[in-house]
Amino acid sequence: MDGILSVLGILTLVLEGISCQGVYAPPTVRIVHSDNACNVEEERYSERVYTIREGETLELTCLVTGHPRPQIRWTKTAGSVSDRFQDSSVFNETLHIAKIQRHQGGRYYCKAENGLGSPAIKSIRVDVYYLDEPVVTVHQSIGEAKEQFYYERTVFLRCVANSNPPIRYSWHRGRDVLSQGSDKGVEIYEPFFTQGETKILKLKNLRPKDYANYSCIASVRNVCGIADRRVVFRLTNKTAPASIKLLVEDPIVVNPGQTVSLVCISTGGEPAPSLAWTSGSGSLPEKSLVKEGVLTIPAIASEDAGVYSCIASNNVGNPAKKSTTIIVRALKKGRFWITPDPYHNDDNIQIGREVKISCQVEATPPEELQFSWLKNGRALRSSERMVITQTDPDISPGTTNLDIIDLKFTDFGTYTCVAALRGGAIPEISIDVNISSTTVPPNLTVPRGKSPMAVREGDTVELECLVSGKPKPIILWSRADKEAPMPDGSMQMESYDGVLRIVNVSREMSGSYRCQTSQYNGFNVKPREAVIELIVHYPPAVEPVWQEVRQGLGRMVSMNCRALRAHPSRVLRFEWRLGSRLLHAGTFDSRDDTDYIVRSLAREGYGEYTCDIINEVGPGRCTFLVTGKAYSPEFYYDTYSPLWQNRPRVYGYKLQWTQMNPSAVDRIMAYRLGIRQTGQQRWWEQEIQVEGNIQKGELITHNLTELIRPEAYVVRLTPITRFGEGDSSTRVVMYSAPINPRLREFHCSFEEDPVCMFTQDKNDDFDWTRHSAATRDTKYTPNTGPSGDRSGSKQGFFMYIETSRPRKDGDTARLLSPTFNVAPRNPYSITSPPVYCFSFYYHMYGKHIGTLNAFVKQKGQSTSDAGPVWSLSGNQGDRWRQAKISIHPTASFQVIFEGIRGPGIEGDIAIDDVTLEEGECPDPPSNPIRGAAAHSVSSIWPLRVTLFFTVIIGQR
Repeated sequence: MDGILSVLGILTLVLEGISCQGVYAPPTVRIVHSDNACNVEEERYSERVYTIREGETLELTCLVTGHPRPQIRWTKTAGSVSDRFQDSSVFNETLHIAKIQRHQGGRYYCKAENGLGSPAIKSIRVDVYYLDEPVVTVHQSIGEAKEQFYYERTVFLRCVANSNPPIRYSWHRGRDVLSQGSDKGVEIYEPFFTQGETKILKLKNLRPKDYANYSCIASVRNVCGIADRRVVFRLTNKTAPASIKLLVEDPIVVNPGQTVSLVCISTGGEPAPSLAWTSGSGSLPEKSLVKEGVLTIPAIASEDAGVYSCIASNNVGNPAKKSTTIIVRALKKGRFWITPDPYHNDDNIQIGREVKISCQVEATPPEELQFSWLKNGRALRSSERMVITQTDPDISPGTTNLDIIDLKFTDFGTYTCVAALRGGAIPEISIDVNISSTTVPPNLTVPRGKSPMAVREGDTVELECLVSGKPKPIILWSRADKEAPMPDGSMQMESYDGVLRIVNVSREMSGSYRCQTSQYNGFNVKPREAVIELIVHYPPAVEPVWQEVRQGLGRMVSMNCRALRAHPSRVLRFEWRLGSRLLHAGTFDSRDDTDYIVRSLAREGYGEYTCDIINEVGPGRCTFLVTGKAYSPEFYYDTYSPLWQNRPRVYGYKLQWTQMNPSAVDRIMAYRLGIRQTGQQRWWEQEIQVEGNIQKGELITHNLTELIRPEAYVVRLTPITRFGEGDSSTRVVMYSAPINPRLREFHCSFEEDPVCMFTQDKNDDFDWTRHSAATRDTKYTPNTGPSGDRSGSKQGFFMYIETSRPRKDGDTARLLSPTFNVAPRNPYSITSPPVYCFSFYYHMYGKHIGTLNAFVKQKGQSTSDAGPVWSLSGNQGDRWRQAKISIHPTASFQVIFEGIRGPGIEGDIAIDDVTLEEGECPDPPSNPIRGAAAHSVSSIWPLRVTLFFTVIIGQR
């Protein structure tokens, strides 16, 4: 930590002279990836395509610029209908998916926004490659099946596998490769409706030699290193489809709690088929066991009932399937209703009239259901006056009726309906119904004073409907004023005593509630109903509930509190307080809001102000926190060359920031800088004084030195005003090694993507292309371009301009290097500009060669201002040559390659092995700007390069 003490001891604060708002910028975004890609293609007119093997780790990083620091969000479009990006959105610079699966392929978007301009969005399509094990299925042509399934018959062998990209299939018989036309008895084809998905081998009129081992090889041509997969099927004269038999009844009726075993046996098939059990509900019960074709379900329950199927498959013909249904006995939901004489308008039960008692249960299986009737505990049989019937199951299943014709006084008593299942072991259901002179239809009323019901929000309320009658029916509660759920979430609630109890009443529960008699367990008559009005009183809802007000001393503060709604809304009054001290009180007239103004804020005026708007229920409160805290600093992440290194073991960092809303409070007098090494707890702090007022958008610079390489540091910055400390911001400062840390050099041979951080100019006519001779298509332009990279390898990569159509004469393509920062020993000034040797190899072969220009563009220059440092035109022969130029930059710089298309398509220009080295070129050319005839640029082998400048891009 001695280094940190040195940092804090020598730092100075610099306010850079940038125009107000000038440093603020909308976001830009770029997506980079890890090294797990099989391939990354640049689709010029659409997007990038990132190919990765299933099971690998996907890592995409969103590199952003913009100030304030943009917020980054990753989202994904669905790769399939079922995939809705269940991982949700990822708010992070890096999207990391370990062991990626095929369904996770699709288009991924990185969105960056910081409130300035439109959000920046880039996308990349992730293509997940995979190859599953192939499966061979065997079929016979339709209409030719007899007992000997494959004897002198036509057979089809179908090979299928799931893959991405599409599969290339091949067939072998034994060791011999089978191809279309190689054997008159063999035909290989793809069905039109499944083109690319399968390859079918057709054996016409089986011959003895056709009984053999057949291999299907599925290949994706080793993309992503995915090896070919092979499956072997042995075809014999005994090959036959699977057949099975179930050793169980259908259906199987069992009692709950029993253990059920379903036995499935194979009765034929070659190869031997595999047996599996499935359930109509989608999955077998968790407690079930499957062993050698036997499905066992212990302690079966009603929810286990359903259809169970045994499926046998040996990939010959269609799978064999046999099913059975398990029925679990059950009796539930017993209920009754009394129907008065339908030929009279009176709902009462009277002597001499007819009355019907109905009884209903839910029974499984329904055919085992049986009813019996008792009167006062004694068995009752059907007679002319006591008619017992069972309702048609299609109209009202599980229902029995007792019709009493010409009711007499002696018929009064208790009638019992008993429901049972013939199989036994299920408890009976008994329902008692009393018929007497006191059996009367229901009546429903609302007690006096119980409607409307007024209650305070949060209280418990009981809505009551008085129900009379015998038997007393169930009461159904629902909303009468709108289609809305009841407090428990259902559309209807039951009550046995006529009372609806609502706990913790909310204002949304205000309205009309209907109580209504149920048909069941009562009279089968027109429902009786009543309506109760519920009024919920609640205190005023106000805005803002909480608001922070930042203001400097001596300035005006205005606060406004508004009542949105309240019940009752009459007689609203308000009270303003600072802490517990009453500031102002009053009542509302025609307004629904109230203001409080502090004309000149004093130090004692800071604190928490509350405004209570009050009705008879209670207050609604607005809270205002008036504070002089300064807003947080906004770290600037797009600093031009923030890191330098002038000693082997330490590095320096240019820390920059702007101040959010600097004029919102009193002048910022200082910043408290805290710094600690990552992984350690101790903070080192120092106050940095600020002279004068900070303007909005003003870029502040603070140089950190003596940072230990390669450690990272957490930096915390806190503004200080007369009020005290403001909001802090933290960021991490990280050491970034040069591009090639082992050799400390810049040497780019374009072998890796993304091409040493070279980028395409957005303002030219077309792009440079990264390619190798092994993959480059020379079909249309055979007399131009290199036949290998600079070293002669056909596998090596280089950059070139493709001059085929639609390119036209004069079109330009520009390739931009990363920005380099010249790094003299004094990082704060350049006293003696350094010199560098800039070299590259070029290939200019073809009768239509145009021009190749090289520029060195320094900070603040445009390309046109810079002018080329090297230029060459015309055909230079089919060979690689080297150019070397000594350059003298005085500021951070880029090198730019510009290719200009000539008059025809045979004009491809290529570059390779771009190198930068400190010092004059060892064998410098005269370096004039030359035309076609001037090609005497030095041609020597490239030297290893030591690079003493820092790459800006990728420092964040």
